[in-house]
Amino acid sequence: MHFSLTEEQQAIQETALAFARERIAPDAAAWDETSHFPVDVIRETAALGMAAIYVPEDKGGTGLSRLDGALIMEALATGCPAISAYISIHNMVAWMISRAGTPEQIERWMPKLASMEWLASYCLTEPGAGSDAAALQTRAEKSGDHYILNGTKQFISGAGATDFYFVFARTGDSSPNGVSAFAIEKGTPGLSFGANERKMGWNAQPTAQVIMENVKVPAANLVGGVEGQGFRLAMSGLDGGRINIGACSLGAAWTALEKAKAYVFERRAFGKQIGEFQALQFKIADMATDLEAARLMIYRAADSLDRADPQASMYSAMAKRYATDLGFKVCNEALQLHGGYGYLKDYGLEKLVRDLRVHQILEGTNEIMRVVISRKVLGGNRG
Repeated sequence: MHFSLTEEQQAIQETALAFARERIAPDAAAWDETSHFPVDVIRETAALGMAAIYVPEDKGGTGLSRLDGALIMEALATGCPAISAYISIHNMVAWMISRAGTPEQIERWMPKLASMEWLASYCLTEPGAGSDAAALQTRAEKSGDHYILNGTKQFISGAGATDFYFVFARTGDSSPNGVSAFAIEKGTPGLSFGANERKMGWNAQPTAQVIMENVKVPAANLVGGVEGQGFRLAMSGLDGGRINIGACSLGAAWTALEKAKAYVFERRAFGKQIGEFQALQFKIADMATDLEAARLMIYRAADSLDRADPQASMYSAMAKRYATDLGFKVCNEALQLHGGYGYLKDYGLEKLVRDLRVHQILEGTNEIMRVVISRKVLGGNRG
């Protein structure tokens, strides 16, 4: 066991950090202020191999590991966690197509996803089915060589601006086995979108309802060509999504810590730099320690997923819960260290606090993470 990155991983990390520093960070505040989704900048990451990170090379992807993916998401989030989180979602859809799609579907869709000619949205959550994903009501009825889809998806990242919608719908009974997955292209008749939600944070990516009213989808767009596989596929994607959203929290929190470290040597009070006060030194020390612990948990969870460890779901839930809670806390502490200046938009801390708050909710709320963890710890047969 070792804890150092390989030369290749260091290069991957540095590439992502450089992109975040040069192409994301300079405009992140303006994107947040104007609710602008920088599609052009996001598409630039495809040329760096960041659009299909853990899709095997023989299926058109980069063929990297989940740990490599976590390094990329953490690094990109130092520029803007909302942009990094969207890239994670796109990658989750690409991976699902590579894992569950038929050879014909992979050949048809993967080149456009891997190049980001198509940006993707993941459509699972519904107005009445968030944490209880198995309760989804969107319906797909077989009609000849097509399916007719009706229903509404809620809180969908990229909705209206993206090109490819990975939709979960009920084709059978009310059990998890009655759920299937479909691919729907933007522009399909009957597919529409709600108004862009007015959110506390994550303003650099649109969030809206995806509305399906008698949407006619070719049977060839049933992912995998078999009904009833959707719920298991959705759940399989969540482990990686949880690791990535934790990594995004980590990257943003390290940016906040760097801002705090710089500020305590700039600000003077009572005749000296505030960084000379032991109370603030200890606060910085605790922030750094907490983030390093969270980073180790994220990397451990990603490694467990790469190794197909039977406990990978538990480690992913633990890492997501810990990293998103700690990431938000560190950003909030960094804002506090700035005093009144931290509350101003000019310093960038209030944006990080707003952006990271939702990380404790999405990819499964942190309360649901505790359910996942407790079931594993207590033997998997309780609750």
